[in-house]
Amino acid sequence: MSVSVNLTTPTKTNLLGLNRQGLEAFFANMGEKAFRASQLMKWVHQLRVDDFSQMSNISKALQQKLSEIACIRGLDVIVDQLSRDGTRKWVMGLEDGNRIEAVFIPEDDRGTLCISSQVGCALDCSFCSTARQGFSRNLTTAEILAQVWMACRLLDEEGRPERNVTNVVFMGMGEPLLNYDNVMDAIDVLLDDFAYGLSKRRVTVSTSGILPGMQRMAERHDVQLAISWHASDDALRDELVPINKKYPLKELTQALHQFMEKRSPRSRLTIEYVMLSGVNDSKQDAEKLIRRLQGLNVLVNLIPFNPFENSGYSTSSGNAVRRFQDVLMKAGLTTVIRKTRGEDIDAACGQLVGKVDDKSRREARFIKPRLGMNS
Repeated sequence: MSVSVNLTTPTKTNLLGLNRQGLEAFFANMGEKAFRASQLMKWVHQLRVDDFSQMSNISKALQQKLSEIACIRGLDVIVDQLSRDGTRKWVMGLEDGNRIEAVFIPEDDRGTLCISSQVGCALDCSFCSTARQGFSRNLTTAEILAQVWMACRLLDEEGRPERNVTNVVFMGMGEPLLNYDNVMDAIDVLLDDFAYGLSKRRVTVSTSGILPGMQRMAERHDVQLAISWHASDDALRDELVPINKKYPLKELTQALHQFMEKRSPRSRLTIEYVMLSGVNDSKQDAEKLIRRLQGLNVLVNLIPFNPFENSGYSTSSGNAVRRFQDVLMKAGLTTVIRKTRGEDIDAACGQLVGKVDDKSRREARFIKPRLGMNS
């Protein structure tokens, strides 16, 4: 399936990329009142309208002026895939030829949209197929929000409002906190009552541990934070999550304590831990994790590894995952095993690859199989 939405000249300002403050400044420059920002946000983000002439509470003269200098420009949907379990994946094309992926996961009580923040990923986590694609660039605020806007629009077409987006997680392609400004501006819009009106508990930013970004985020947005942990000693985490060499576990743990001090006492961190057979799934690994997380209010999310070609890793057995969970639970850590969704359409955790003009030249290093820790 291929859907193209209002692809107009790129010289116009794409209003999808402006939060309320940005829109107020945009209208002020036009000599218009600030309330126009709220009007436009509702038309665009709640009603999914991309044609200024349909915005009935905006004068004809202003509609004409907007059409000359601005646009509401979505993304090309190159692929629209539906999994056996109801998960839906969209491959979306960008104007420079790159492609990104977004995934919608419907459940009985929510609809979670997993979105991308970069084209590829600037990090090099060894168990992630997205990382193998290398890195091209950060997404703009408009490209980030276009994923949400397009998903809502396409889901609207099904005529089932109960299956639309209620939660947004920055867990797609890229490291969100390495695209800090654009991600935070996008979150402004996700939380805005005149746009998507999401609760701060329904927006999650996942990071591998970019400490400066975490510190800045703590001052700006009280949304949920998830940490890609995956190992509890520095030697192993250096291999699995190489950013650990810059921000080792002791510094990461201290930063998390400081981060949580600025949150409400009921706030909880999510610890993401991918289960790799013979690598990080032993009882000793679980005990190390318990010691690292002492004093933090956490939910530990155990993630079955999703294999891909030449990864060098294999998935922990069901028994190994349950044993690991049991050790954590007995220590008082709330621990869940993530149910793999969308695996048959490569929409599961770590499987999003899109199409990346790799400026890092990283992909060339993987022509030969990479040796994993269990090789």
